[in-house]
Amino acid sequence: MSIFSSYEQWVEHIRTYSTFYKKQFGHLPSQGSDFDQLPIVDVNEYWKGSHDLGSWHVLTAEVKDALVLKTGGTTSQGKLSVYTHAEWQSMLDCFGRSLSEQLCAGDRIANLFFSGDLYASFVFIHGALCCVDVAITEFPFTGSVDFDVLADASTQHNINVLVGVPAHLLAFASHVNGHGRALTQITTVLFGGENLFESQLPTLKRAFPNARFASIGYASVDAGLVGASTPDCGLGEHRVFDEQTRVEIIDELSGQVIEACGQAGNLVVTNFTRTLMPIVRYPVGDRASWCEPAGTPRRKFALQGRSSESRRVRVGVLSLFPEEIAEITRRVGGGLQWQLIIEHTQGDDRLLLNWVPDVQANAGQTRSHALKAALIEQYPGLEQLHVEVQTCNAQELERHPRSGKHLAIIDRRVYGPKATGGAG
Repeated sequence: MSIFSSYEQWVEHIRTYSTFYKKQFGHLPSQGSDFDQLPIVDVNEYWKGSHDLGSWHVLTAEVKDALVLKTGGTTSQGKLSVYTHAEWQSMLDCFGRSLSEQLCAGDRIANLFFSGDLYASFVFIHGALCCVDVAITEFPFTGSVDFDVLADASTQHNINVLVGVPAHLLAFASHVNGHGRALTQITTVLFGGENLFESQLPTLKRAFPNARFASIGYASVDAGLVGASTPDCGLGEHRVFDEQTRVEIIDELSGQVIEACGQAGNLVVTNFTRTLMPIVRYPVGDRASWCEPAGTPRRKFALQGRSSESRRVRVGVLSLFPEEIAEITRRVGGGLQWQLIIEHTQGDDRLLLNWVPDVQANAGQTRSHALKAALIEQYPGLEQLHVEVQTCNAQELERHPRSGKHLAIIDRRVYGPKATGGAG
């Protein structure tokens, strides 16, 4: 719920105290504007200067009585997300209420999300678990716990719920399977931070044969709350947090709001409780489609992969950033045009980086090897995925079928129930 009594007060506050939104809303009348007249945020402009919280043009006030978290990249590069303590608690309360629908009284929960270095996931889930409406017990292991220790502790302490990122849960399941064990007391596995594909379920079900698998919910450190997970949601499906947000799906070419079911577009979020770092018609970087008619309370939507203009792409436990890939490609390969294709086959994410060298030269293969090494250096752990880097001609880069625009990111992973077998 917004702290403002009216939409007009909310808009006026943001326009008055945020330099960025003052410019964004400059064309609007002081009174009488409709929500649909608010422009969709250019995320690159939004994050300019975010390395200096003292002068960042988005913020509406000085950063004090606040929580600062990393939204991606290295801390020195900026990309810090800011909440007042009241805003953070409001988000925890709302997420905790929704999370209650996935839990039962008496659940004993191993929190396996990652912590440290300003990362939000463990802190956020811990806080949300403290706000659920049912009596539960949390074991805050973090993602750094040794798998043997975790397996033994799960049995010793009758832990029946695991929460974490899919890649880590899969690694733990593979460890359990490799030792010929099965943790039959696990009844629920909740994942977050990335999608879980149906082709990955057999590994999990072998290790946790009595468990059900569901999203823990969709929130991001930059945008805040995005989607709640309820028992009737399938893989990749979530429901709108009507209490705090407005979720829209926008046609990526026309910019028109999509209301029809089944038509994919860019997922855009407005948060009515964030006033220090306002989130107004902010593209979260995912594509989605509606599953229920307009006007349905807590309307359900299904994720449809990452947007081609996303500023962050999640693969495994890693977050890749297009601007960093562009800089590495230019610096190491000498090329300005590139395209990252992500597929999911045989239970794993696979990455192909096609890049166009500045001149056609016999050294292309050598520079591709150097480019792959530079990417692995930038993203430790990338070497554990299937990664290919190869040169190509500019004509071979895929473009948008309607606009003809270059697509930096092509996410071919199939989200939801259609992601069966080895589909990618």
